[in-house]
Amino acid sequence: MIQVNNLTKKFGSFTALDNISCNINEGCIYGLVGSNGAGKSTFLRLITGIYKADGGTALLDGEKVYENPKMKNRFAFVPDELYFLPSSSMDRMSELYASIYSEFDKNRYRELANLFGLNTKLSINTFSKGMKRQAITILALASKPKYIFFDETFDGLDPVMRNIVKNIICNDVVQRKATAIISSHSLRELEDTCDQLALIHKGGLVLESDVQNLKTALFKVQIAFNEDYDITRFAGIEVLHFSKMGSVAKLIVRGEKEDVIARLKAMNPLMLDVLPLSLEEVFTYELASRGYSFEKFIDEVVAQ
Repeated sequence: MIQVNNLTKKFGSFTALDNISCNINEGCIYGLVGSNGAGKSTFLRLITGIYKADGGTALLDGEKVYENPKMKNRFAFVPDELYFLPSSSMDRMSELYASIYSEFDKNRYRELANLFGLNTKLSINTFSKGMKRQAITILALASKPKYIFFDETFDGLDPVMRNIVKNIICNDVVQRKATAIISSHSLRELEDTCDQLALIHKGGLVLESDVQNLKTALFKVQIAFNEDYDITRFAGIEVLHFSKMGSVAKLIVRGEKEDVIARLKAMNPLMLDVLPLSLEEVFTYELASRGYSFEKFIDEVVAQ
């Protein structure tokens, strides 16, 4: 289990991470969403012990990671900026990983390299950006760590390779009961992969929720009446958004769907349609309900 309590990191006068707290359960794929500079990479570098926190704590299995070498055998970190030994091949890098990780599985390494179609004897310098990302992901997964941290993992991967990587990560989590944190500036990249999602903005944790609960708590309603009406018609229903064109109104509602639909039907509308929301829309309206000015925010965070 990962326990983060009031985690803070400053660089001079700039606060990169401000009192973030969260608990990440074992066997979970945890998505970290935020615009560039929001604090995602800082968060990952703190919980992996690369940075020392200026305040608060980050614990893996109840222990601090910073200056704790034995804990670093339990996780693998794939950073946004990749590093390989100069002029090394994947095979040479696999020897390095095997010397660090006691559970490094050479058979798994070979299987994944074959799956991605990578020549493990060639210099990694000859690889494309996407191939380098595949190579480091293979090395991390073959290490069989309990915790796997990915910073912008899908950057540089084509759509086919993205889906392959997502499936491999999901299988590792299920089969080995591993825990993964995946950061991205794109909500769409994480929507179909993660169990939980957290939204970071300007160093703070804006929103955190189980994906399924987040999706089912809100829904869209299109409704029409013969007579003129406004939002007051829906008193007693939690309406996060109301807009109306002619006789047709669009509502974004939070609540028990069956109960809300029954109450709306009792109003004898001319038309009543209930529609699901995308995760992107859910984030938009949840942010708005928390008082954020979200137009520019969503452009930066969600729509990238």
